[in-house]
Amino acid sequence: MPGEVRVRFFDRVAEGWSLSAAAVEAGVAKQSAWEWWRQSAPVMLRLVQTRRGGLPVARSDAPPTGSAPPTGSAGSAGSVVVGDRPGRRPLTSEDRAVIAVCLRRRAAGEQITLAQIGDLIDRDKSVISREIARNSGPDGSYHGGLAHAAAHQRRRRPKEFRLVANLRLCRQIEAWMDDGWSPKLIAMILRRDYPHMIMERVSHETIYQALYVQTRGSLRKDLYRRLSTSRSRRHPRTGARRANSPYKEAFKISQRPPEVADRAVPGHWEGDLVMGTAGGVAVGTLVERQTRFTILLHLPGRHDAEAVAQAMIREMRQLPEHLRRSLTWDRGTELARYDKIQLDLAMPIYFCDPHSPWQRGTNENTNRLLRHWLTKGTDLSRFTANDLRQIAATLNARPRPTLDLKTPAEMLNQLLTEPTAA
Repeated sequence: MPGEVRVRFFDRVAEGWSLSAAAVEAGVAKQSAWEWWRQSAPVMLRLVQTRRGGLPVARSDAPPTGSAPPTGSAGSAGSVVVGDRPGRRPLTSEDRAVIAVCLRRRAAGEQITLAQIGDLIDRDKSVISREIARNSGPDGSYHGGLAHAAAHQRRRRPKEFRLVANLRLCRQIEAWMDDGWSPKLIAMILRRDYPHMIMERVSHETIYQALYVQTRGSLRKDLYRRLSTSRSRRHPRTGARRANSPYKEAFKISQRPPEVADRAVPGHWEGDLVMGTAGGVAVGTLVERQTRFTILLHLPGRHDAEAVAQAMIREMRQLPEHLRRSLTWDRGTELARYDKIQLDLAMPIYFCDPHSPWQRGTNENTNRLLRHWLTKGTDLSRFTANDLRQIAATLNARPRPTLDLKTPAEMLNQLLTEPTAA
């Protein structure tokens, strides 16, 4: 292939071969080899000097001098001066050939940094890093000719929308969203599982476009209902917050120990109620701040202070003492029996400031995820205690970006099996 021949030719030149000898060895006509060298002599000269232990030649504002083909060895091209090139220019096939040569030298044990590679082709090291990440093969190898062809293919317009061409990927995304996964989480999992297979992954924005823009993919039309907002179209954020009931608490959130805020120690929980229909059944939610492990409280019939206290004591008594160090709650009358909870569980309870639900943001985020099952405006009395346990188990088995894609269940299990970790 022409790209492979070009790479072979540049390899030999970088090793110190004369242009004629390198052309013969690579199997290319001398005239073509001379033309390649004329186009890339400044770049290759710096590569040769680096290869031989010298320093790259200094850049000059003057353009490269001399267009006649050289007749000597690579070292005889020292009269060529490197000129500045316009910024943001696309990488050429010669640039990618140089990158490929340098990466092979690195693989062979030579100390060549991305910054040095960038100096050879007058580009920043970040350009080199992105080029390698985008155009490396599934095995991590980089080939200049294939990389140039791949880059050219990506620049073609119009592009085919990826979720139109890959129906298998569409079905996988639908299955994950049916389990309550967000588009952003799906994109992160695909990026982790297919780091070198770009056609097997999509961004979260691509998923949102397939849901909100007509003809932009092959996802089910009703899939937007699986989003935490259940919106059929996008809305700007308003920042409106639900007013909280005024309540005087024993401990303020400002009195919590510093270990709660930085999540350094497990066993600190946040809680709230998830409401269904107006005046109907509610579900209590408890979330551990470090592991994001979630416990759901079954509150059939009523959710007054006595019922919430009994359900919380019943569920949290199953935890060891080192995993129930404190609880943070909103200012709601449903926790009016906080004194009974503190006494029975030996666990202090702290209350948020008025109208400040964001102070227990871990619980707010978890409640948003739970709306996938406990939809707003529906009658929650249809959920039995077993149903709530199954929902909690599903949520606790969901990978979390904040946990480096581990699950809350894995994190809590580690704390239970290794008490020293707590």
